[in-house]
Amino acid sequence: MAILVNLDVVLAQRKMRSKELAAAIGITEANLSLLKSGKVRGVRFETLAKICEVLDCQPGDILEYRPAAEDG
Repeated sequence: MAILVNLDVVLAQRKMRSKELAAAIGITEANLSLLKSGKVRGVRFETLAKICEVLDCQPGDILEYRPAAEDG
């Protein structure tokens, strides 16, 4: 996958648990877990904005683009 989700890293830096974040942004722990694992097809900007507000971060702190390795 070319897009990596670094939400666990940011949560650890903020010393916050997933359960706390899920409650603060109004989504289920299961949905947050899916987001953290990258097993979602998309994320609403509203949800991303809430995450950034609660964690005091930028979207780029959470999401990272990494190009696929080229065969050669």
